[in-house]
Amino acid sequence: MIQTINESKLLQGTLSLFIALSCGVPTYPPSVTRVVGGEEATPNSWPWQASLQYISNGNWYHICGGTLIANNWVLTAAHCISSSRTYRVVLGRHNLYIAESGSLAVSVSKTVVHQDWNPNQVSKGCDIALLKLADPVSLTDKIQLACLPPAGTILRSNYPCYITGWGRLRTNGPLPDVLQQGRLLVVDYATCSNFGGPLNCQAADGRWEVHSISSFTCNYCHKPSFFIRVSSYIDWINSVIANN
Repeated sequence: MIQTINESKLLQGTLSLFIALSCGVPTYPPSVTRVVGGEEATPNSWPWQASLQYISNGNWYHICGGTLIANNWVLTAAHCISSSRTYRVVLGRHNLYIAESGSLAVSVSKTVVHQDWNPNQVSKGCDIALLKLADPVSLTDKIQLACLPPAGTILRSNYPCYITGWGRLRTNGPLPDVLQQGRLLVVDYATCSNFGGPLNCQAADGRWEVHSISSFTCNYCHKPSFFIRVSSYIDWINSVIANN
Protein backbone atom coordinates (compact mmCIF):
# COMPACT_ATOMS: atom_id res chain seq x y z
CA MET A 1 0.00 0.00 0.00
CA ILE A 2 2.84 2.40 0.82
CA GLN A 3 4.41 1.72 -2.54
CA THR A 4 1.10 2.38 -4.30
CA ILE A 5 0.66 5.72 -2.53
CA ASN A 6 4.22 6.77 -3.37
CA GLU A 7 3.75 5.75 -6.99
CA SER A 8 0.54 7.76 -7.09
CA LYS A 9 2.28 10.82 -5.68
CA LEU A 10 5.11 10.40 -8.17
CA LEU A 11 2.61 10.16 -11.02
CA GLN A 12 0.80 13.29 -9.83
CA GLY A 13 4.09 15.13 -9.53
CA THR A 14 5.14 14.06 -13.01
CA LEU A 15 1.78 15.15 -14.43
CA SER A 16 2.02 18.54 -12.70
CA LEU A 17 5.54 19.00 -14.07
CA PHE A 18 4.36 18.07 -17.57
CA ILE A 19 1.51 20.57 -17.40
CA ALA A 20 3.84 23.27 -16.08
CA LEU A 21 6.37 22.67 -18.84
CA SER A 22 3.77 22.45 -21.60
CA CYS A 23 1.98 25.71 -20.82
CA GLY A 24 2.56 29.20 -22.12
CA VAL A 25 4.39 28.32 -25.34
CA PRO A 26 2.15 28.95 -28.37
CA THR A 27 2.79 27.12 -31.62
CA TYR A 28 2.29 30.42 -33.43
CA PRO A 29 4.07 33.07 -31.32
CA PRO A 30 2.31 36.42 -30.96
CA SER A 31 3.61 39.51 -32.71
CA VAL A 32 4.49 41.52 -29.61
CA THR A 33 4.92 44.98 -31.05
CA ARG A 34 5.23 48.26 -29.20
CA VAL A 35 2.01 49.60 -30.66
CA VAL A 36 0.23 51.90 -28.21
CA GLY A 37 -3.46 51.07 -28.04
CA GLY A 38 -4.97 48.10 -29.78
CA GLU A 39 -4.30 46.01 -32.84
CA GLU A 40 -5.54 42.77 -34.32
CA ALA A 41 -3.78 39.76 -32.84
CA THR A 42 -2.09 37.20 -35.06
CA PRO A 43 -4.48 34.23 -35.44
CA ASN A 44 -3.90 31.48 -32.85
CA SER A 45 -1.09 33.40 -31.18
CA TRP A 46 -2.92 33.41 -27.83
CA PRO A 47 -4.15 29.78 -27.87
CA TRP A 48 -5.35 29.86 -24.26
CA GLN A 49 -7.71 32.75 -24.99
CA ALA A 50 -11.32 31.79 -24.30
CA SER A 51 -14.60 33.48 -25.12
CA LEU A 52 -17.18 33.13 -22.35
CA GLN A 53 -20.66 33.16 -23.88
CA TYR A 54 -24.22 33.00 -22.58
CA ILE A 55 -27.39 31.94 -24.35
CA SER A 56 -30.39 34.21 -24.83
CA ASN A 57 -33.39 33.50 -27.05
CA GLY A 58 -31.54 30.66 -28.70
CA ASN A 59 -28.44 32.70 -29.57
CA TRP A 60 -25.00 32.75 -27.96
CA TYR A 61 -23.41 36.07 -27.00
CA HIS A 62 -19.83 36.84 -25.97
CA ILE A 63 -19.67 38.46 -22.54
CA CYS A 64 -16.08 38.14 -21.28
CA GLY A 65 -12.68 36.80 -22.09
CA GLY A 66 -11.12 33.95 -20.17
CA THR A 67 -7.96 31.86 -19.96
CA LEU A 68 -7.59 28.11 -20.32
CA ILE A 69 -5.38 27.03 -17.39
CA ALA A 70 -6.14 23.27 -17.44
CA ASN A 71 -7.82 21.06 -20.00
CA ASN A 72 -11.12 21.43 -18.15
CA TRP A 73 -10.79 24.77 -16.31
CA VAL A 74 -11.05 28.37 -17.50
CA LEU A 75 -10.14 31.42 -15.43
CA THR A 76 -12.29 34.54 -15.76
CA ALA A 77 -13.70 37.46 -13.75
CA ALA A 78 -16.43 37.00 -11.15
CA HIS A 79 -18.41 39.97 -12.45
CA CYS A 80 -19.00 38.03 -15.69
CA ILE A 81 -20.95 35.31 -13.89
CA SER A 82 -24.68 35.27 -13.16
CA SER A 83 -26.47 32.31 -11.60
CA SER A 84 -29.42 32.87 -13.92
CA ARG A 85 -27.45 32.29 -17.13
CA THR A 86 -26.29 29.23 -19.03
CA TYR A 87 -22.72 29.46 -20.29
CA ARG A 88 -20.38 27.89 -22.77
CA VAL A 89 -16.72 28.49 -23.56
CA VAL A 90 -15.36 28.87 -27.10
CA LEU A 91 -11.70 27.98 -27.62
CA GLY A 92 -9.33 28.19 -30.58
CA ARG A 93 -11.25 31.05 -32.16
CA HIS A 94 -9.92 34.22 -33.79
CA ASN A 95 -13.14 35.49 -35.35
CA LEU A 96 -16.05 35.07 -32.95
CA TYR A 97 -18.58 34.77 -35.74
CA ILE A 98 -16.91 32.15 -37.91
CA ALA A 99 -16.77 28.46 -36.98
CA GLU A 100 -13.04 28.23 -37.68
CA SER A 101 -11.30 24.91 -38.18
CA GLY A 102 -9.93 23.57 -34.91
CA SER A 103 -12.15 25.71 -32.68
CA LEU A 104 -14.43 24.24 -30.02
CA ALA A 105 -17.53 25.26 -28.11
CA VAL A 106 -17.73 23.49 -24.75
CA SER A 107 -20.53 23.58 -22.18
CA VAL A 108 -19.76 24.84 -18.68
CA SER A 109 -20.73 22.30 -16.04
CA LYS A 110 -19.89 24.40 -12.98
CA THR A 111 -19.06 28.00 -12.10
CA VAL A 112 -17.09 28.81 -8.95
CA VAL A 113 -17.01 32.47 -7.91
CA HIS A 114 -14.61 33.58 -5.20
CA GLN A 115 -16.44 33.51 -1.88
CA ASP A 116 -15.39 37.06 -1.00
CA TRP A 117 -16.48 38.68 -4.28
CA ASN A 118 -18.90 41.55 -3.70
CA PRO A 119 -20.18 43.39 -6.81
CA ASN A 120 -21.00 46.39 -4.61
CA GLN A 121 -17.42 46.65 -3.40
CA VAL A 122 -15.39 46.03 -6.53
CA SER A 123 -12.33 47.87 -5.23
CA LYS A 124 -11.88 45.22 -2.53
CA GLY A 125 -10.90 42.70 -5.20
CA CYS A 126 -11.74 38.99 -5.38
CA ASP A 127 -13.20 39.53 -8.87
CA ILE A 128 -12.16 36.06 -9.94
CA ALA A 129 -14.00 32.91 -10.98
CA LEU A 130 -13.32 29.47 -12.38
CA LEU A 131 -15.38 27.63 -14.97
CA LYS A 132 -15.33 23.85 -15.12
CA LEU A 133 -15.85 22.51 -18.61
CA ALA A 134 -18.34 19.68 -19.14
CA ASP A 135 -15.72 17.79 -21.14
CA PRO A 136 -11.92 18.10 -21.00
CA VAL A 137 -10.47 19.46 -24.22
CA SER A 138 -7.58 18.02 -26.18
CA LEU A 139 -4.67 20.40 -26.58
CA THR A 140 -3.74 21.25 -30.17
CA ASP A 141 -1.74 23.87 -32.03
CA LYS A 142 -4.76 26.20 -31.62
CA ILE A 143 -5.85 25.30 -28.09
CA GLN A 144 -3.17 25.39 -25.39
CA LEU A 145 -2.74 26.24 -21.71
CA ALA A 146 -1.50 29.47 -20.19
CA CYS A 147 0.86 29.24 -17.23
CA LEU A 148 -0.04 30.58 -13.82
CA PRO A 149 2.60 32.72 -12.11
CA PRO A 150 4.22 31.60 -8.86
CA ALA A 151 2.16 32.59 -5.82
CA GLY A 152 2.88 36.10 -4.61
CA THR A 153 4.67 37.23 -7.77
CA ILE A 154 4.70 41.00 -8.28
CA LEU A 155 6.04 42.28 -11.58
CA ARG A 156 8.42 45.20 -11.64
CA SER A 157 7.24 48.60 -12.82
CA ASN A 158 7.19 49.06 -16.62
CA TYR A 159 7.13 45.30 -17.26
CA PRO A 160 5.49 44.89 -20.70
CA CYS A 161 2.35 42.75 -20.84
CA TYR A 162 -0.46 42.24 -23.35
CA ILE A 163 -4.17 42.36 -22.71
CA THR A 164 -6.28 40.36 -25.15
CA GLY A 165 -9.96 40.07 -25.91
CA TRP A 166 -12.90 41.07 -28.07
CA GLY A 167 -13.83 44.23 -26.15
CA ARG A 168 -14.49 47.67 -27.60
CA LEU A 169 -11.50 49.49 -29.03
CA ARG A 170 -12.77 52.90 -27.95
CA THR A 171 -15.56 54.44 -25.91
CA ASN A 172 -18.94 53.56 -27.46
CA GLY A 173 -17.10 52.05 -30.42
CA PRO A 174 -18.10 48.85 -32.22
CA LEU A 175 -17.24 45.43 -30.90
CA PRO A 176 -14.56 43.77 -33.05
CA ASP A 177 -15.16 40.41 -34.71
CA VAL A 178 -11.54 39.31 -34.37
CA LEU A 179 -9.28 38.98 -31.34
CA GLN A 180 -7.44 42.14 -30.34
CA GLN A 181 -4.30 42.69 -28.30
CA GLY A 182 -2.91 45.74 -26.58
CA ARG A 183 0.44 46.41 -24.95
CA LEU A 184 0.33 47.65 -21.37
CA LEU A 185 3.21 48.46 -19.06
CA VAL A 186 2.83 47.32 -15.49
CA VAL A 187 2.61 50.41 -13.30
CA ASP A 188 0.77 51.34 -10.13
CA TYR A 189 -2.18 52.42 -12.26
CA ALA A 190 -2.53 50.86 -15.70
CA THR A 191 -3.07 53.02 -18.74
CA CYS A 192 -6.73 53.20 -19.72
CA SER A 193 -7.84 50.22 -21.74
CA ASN A 194 -11.16 48.90 -22.88
CA PHE A 195 -10.30 45.42 -24.16
CA GLY A 196 -11.38 43.40 -21.12
CA GLY A 197 -9.65 40.08 -20.70
CA PRO A 198 -6.51 38.36 -19.42
CA LEU A 199 -3.20 40.19 -19.06
CA ASN A 200 -0.45 38.03 -20.56
CA CYS A 201 3.13 38.56 -19.38
CA GLN A 202 6.18 36.72 -20.68
CA ALA A 203 8.43 35.12 -18.06
CA ALA A 204 12.22 35.04 -18.22
CA ASP A 205 12.14 31.51 -19.66
CA GLY A 206 9.96 32.66 -22.56
CA ARG A 207 6.69 31.14 -21.38
CA TRP A 208 3.56 33.27 -21.16
CA GLU A 209 1.80 33.59 -17.81
CA VAL A 210 -1.61 35.06 -17.05
CA HIS A 211 -0.86 37.61 -14.35
CA SER A 212 -4.09 39.54 -14.17
CA ILE A 213 -7.79 39.49 -14.95
CA SER A 214 -9.42 42.68 -16.12
CA SER A 215 -11.92 43.63 -13.43
CA PHE A 216 -13.16 46.97 -14.72
CA THR A 217 -11.80 49.48 -17.19
CA CYS A 218 -12.07 53.19 -17.67
CA ASN A 219 -12.89 55.09 -20.83
CA TYR A 220 -10.87 58.24 -20.24
CA CYS A 221 -7.15 58.80 -19.93
CA HIS A 222 -5.48 59.45 -16.57
CA LYS A 223 -7.89 57.13 -14.74
CA PRO A 224 -6.81 53.61 -13.85
CA SER A 225 -8.02 50.29 -15.13
CA PHE A 226 -8.41 47.73 -12.36
CA PHE A 227 -6.85 44.28 -12.57
CA ILE A 228 -6.99 41.30 -10.22
CA ARG A 229 -3.49 39.98 -9.49
CA VAL A 230 -3.71 36.26 -10.24
CA SER A 231 -0.62 35.43 -8.15
CA SER A 232 -2.59 36.41 -5.03
CA TYR A 233 -5.16 33.69 -5.71
CA ILE A 234 -3.00 30.67 -6.60
CA ASP A 235 -3.96 28.80 -3.42
CA TRP A 236 -7.65 29.47 -4.08
CA ILE A 237 -7.33 28.29 -7.70
CA ASN A 238 -5.53 25.10 -6.65
CA SER A 239 -8.09 24.42 -3.94
CA VAL A 240 -11.07 24.83 -6.26
CA ILE A 241 -9.59 22.55 -8.90
CA ALA A 242 -8.59 19.93 -6.34
CA ASN A 243 -12.04 19.84 -4.74
CA ASN A 244 -14.16 19.93 -7.88
